[in-house]
Amino acid sequence: MNFDTLIIGGGAAGLSCALVLGSGLQKPFASNKTVGIITHQKSSHLQNALFNNVLGLTPGTLGKDLLESGKLQLSNLYPEVIQIEKEKVKELVETNTGFTVITNKNSYNATRVVIAVGYTNLLTIKGLETYIKPHPRAAIEKDRIWLENKDHLIKENLYVAGTLAGWRSQFAIASGSGAHVATDILTIWNDGKHTKVHDKI
Repeated sequence: MNFDTLIIGGGAAGLSCALVLGSGLQKPFASNKTVGIITHQKSSHLQNALFNNVLGLTPGTLGKDLLESGKLQLSNLYPEVIQIEKEKVKELVETNTGFTVITNKNSYNATRVVIAVGYTNLLTIKGLETYIKPHPRAAIEKDRIWLENKDHLIKENLYVAGTLAGWRSQFAIASGSGAHVATDILTIWNDGKHTKVHDKI
């Protein structure tokens, strides 16, 4: 299967990125774009999270519930975004036209890839080793990592979002990071014209 953009990770950053890109697919400049998200999230920090301090979320919202409701929101609002479940990414291979993403079950081709998994040192995606550095905003003893980037861009057409981009582990920050990457991609689709998508009454 071929994608323009394939997001790896269905946590706060990945789902936020997918939602913004999904809303952008309605625009004329994105009429021929395909977006997918690999939502494998067994190791997500959201699994154990409790949210009381996030604007727009009902206090007491559980992270594990948000993981499920986020995927449902995405499928209900933007079914064009293909959700790939129960697959774990093993390797990322650079090609002449972008990247091949290899999972434990399939392989996918994408012009651009967004890495939006957690920032633990358990990251095992082959092909990313060169970019792994100690996390700049986490306590050293926690042994967290980031993928070295500039403004979310690791290299041309390879992005990182959320805590793995070097941001602090805060839900609103990770979500905003994912949305930031999505608007950068929308801008590319729109011939470099700065682009964002807002719903209006």
